[in-house]
Order: sequence, then structure tokens, then C-alpha cells
Amino acid sequence: MDSCCFKSKFYRKDLIDELKIFGMSSRHHIDDFMRGRIIGKIEEGRKITDVAREFDIAHGVVSRLWKSFKTTGMCSRWHGGGRVRSTTPAEDRYIVLSAKRNRRTTAQQVENQFLAASGKQISRKTVARRLRGGGLYARRPVVCVPLTRQHRTARLQWCREHHNWTEQDWAYPVLIPFFKVPADF
Repeated sequence: MDSCCFKSKFYRKDLIDELKIFGMSSRHHIDDFMRGRIIGKIEEGRKITDVAREFDIAHGVVSRLWKSFKTTGMCSRWHGGGRVRSTTPAEDRYIVLSAKRNRRTTAQQVENQFLAASGKQISRKTVARRLRGGGLYARRPVVCVPLTRQHRTARLQWCREHHNWTEQDWAYPVLIPFFKVPADF
């Protein structure tokens, strides 16, 4: 047999179809309604083997389902998993709202406000993630020269002098008066 046919998705589909014909079904989850029916049959007093055969499911699957039902009292699958969130959706909204009230606050300041309001300690990274979830993204302020009154008047004067220039006037290089930057900056 050619080795390239093992890589083909059509060959794989044919193989899965053959497994289904011979009673070996591909892996899939049982929906909650089916789980309830299985548990109901077992509660009626039927054997796990008979129920598994009736639903065409492996004995181990039905056995684990029954064991899980006896310990938890529920037959639905456990949805979710992973780490538990440190904040509730209401607290997430509070974090976003407090950041929107004052746009200049940092994530650290929002964290401190949240600690004071709720008494719950969360990290700065958590605050940043919640703000991103609310559509607020951190931006670093651009470092620029603070303009004084003289700078602004000089700029305005230069603009007034050049406001009626034509395209030909702008074609030649213009020496723009640069302002002296403070030494402490």
C-alpha cells in the first residue's frame, strides 16, 4: 500500500466509517439528555451491562457515569476547568468603570482603589487584563518638550507669517526656528 494514503483525510474518514460498521464508534461525548436516560434506566433496576448494550455504549463509560452520579448526585458533564478567576464579572465592571472615570490612572492605582473598595487583593496584571477585556489598553505617554508661553507665541507668529504661501513657496526648504530645549529636560 502506498505510504501517502495514510496521510490522506479521505483514507482516515473511510477508516472511521469502517470502525463504526464493526461497532467501534469514534469518541464523542454523551449529551445531558442521554445521560439522564441512562441514569434513569439504572435507577429502574436494570444492569449496567444491559443499559450499555441498549445504548450501544461501552460498559466502562456507563459504569463511570453511574459512579459519578452516585457521588455527586448530578449526571451532567463538568463544564469548564482551569484556574478560578480572582474577580467576579461585577468586580470586572467596577475595575473598568473606575479606570474610565479617570483616564490618567495607572493599573497600580486602580489596583489600590479596588483593594480599598472591596478588601480583595489582586495583581496589577489582573487589572491590566480586565481593562483590556473592557476595551481599555495601556499606552505609554510620548516624551515631548513642554512648551512655554513664548514657544506658543513664536509658533503662532510663524504660522501667521506663512499662512498665505503657495505650493512654490513650500517647494523650497524652509528653516523652521527651533526652540531652545531646557537643560534640565
